[in-house]
Amino acid sequence: MAKDLKVDRKSLPISLQNVYKAYGSVRALDNISLDIEAGEFVTLLGPSGSGKTTLLMTIAGFVRPDTASIRFGDEEMILTPPHKRGLGMVFQNYALFPLMSCAENIAYPLKVRGVPASQRKVRVAEVLELVQLSGYEDRRIHQLSGGQCQRIALARAIVFEPRIILMDEPLSALDKNLREHMQIEIKRLHKKLDATIVYVTHDQREALTMSDRIAVMNNGRLVQTDTPEDLYRRPRSLFVADFIGESVAIPVEKVGNTLMLKGKPLKTAIDKLNGAGPYHLIIRPELLEIVSQKINGDLNDLTGDVIETIYQGDSVIILVDFGDNQQIIVRVPTSRAGKLAMPEVGMKISLGLHPDDTIVVEEDAL
Repeated sequence: MAKDLKVDRKSLPISLQNVYKAYGSVRALDNISLDIEAGEFVTLLGPSGSGKTTLLMTIAGFVRPDTASIRFGDEEMILTPPHKRGLGMVFQNYALFPLMSCAENIAYPLKVRGVPASQRKVRVAEVLELVQLSGYEDRRIHQLSGGQCQRIALARAIVFEPRIILMDEPLSALDKNLREHMQIEIKRLHKKLDATIVYVTHDQREALTMSDRIAVMNNGRLVQTDTPEDLYRRPRSLFVADFIGESVAIPVEKVGNTLMLKGKPLKTAIDKLNGAGPYHLIIRPELLEIVSQKINGDLNDLTGDVIETIYQGDSVIILVDFGDNQQIIVRVPTSRAGKLAMPEVGMKISLGLHPDDTIVVEEDAL
């Protein structure tokens, strides 16, 4: 990095306290509080209309909340205009200047900050190398692919060495393969940059791939913030369990201190359940075991009748009728499926679920 461009390269923490924003009777942000550590990669994840982009634009200063405290480090930012917050921004539509070259696009934040042309040239070359587009200085935007445009947008966002970078669904316009490649590239860049990143997406796999922590939003509320693994393995609500990863929810009944699944005690490693219920067993398709003989006493018995098998290249899906209009999905890697005697439609299949793999959540309140 160019030494004379540095002011303070220590990344900043972000503290959001009681962020509230309403549009008429609609609560776009409903008293959200979230602390983001310096240098952390946090993703705001949720369906359309959940409030994730509104929250990001509130951090950026483009949306003024009705009430809130927004701090970057020790500095309160609620009254600071967007152009004085020192943020790097990457947008969904790239927002590149079509009549400028790649170098001119990237250098623009430096130019408005009064950085001399000689320093701008050096810095542009550095960030082009960082995003693996060295030699593209003179290319025009219309000569670039979607992935290259996104790299140029990233380069422009980091060229002035911001301590906080905000990204609003930057990969949604790319095809699947390119999107997955760019996820790895952004994650690689984050390791090289001394910056705090707040990233917005509705794609749960993208969030799981890239994030240190994920903040799941729904209806303007923050419903759970955790590491990707904890969100997947220990969701706290039916909404989070359904939104993060592939799953099937089966109702279970609480009798005393025991959870019952179809009249049988559910074997689980869960110490206690919070809330009054009702409860659901969350079944992850890849955690089910196909048992060739009778289910042993260590596993939960989820035996049912095969409805359909679906080949998906890397895996085979088996749809199983569990009775009471409930279906279970089993996902078997193709490499393993070839070694098993796969059941035919109509056959009974013995499925076991280990107590350590049981996930039980309370039904979401309306």
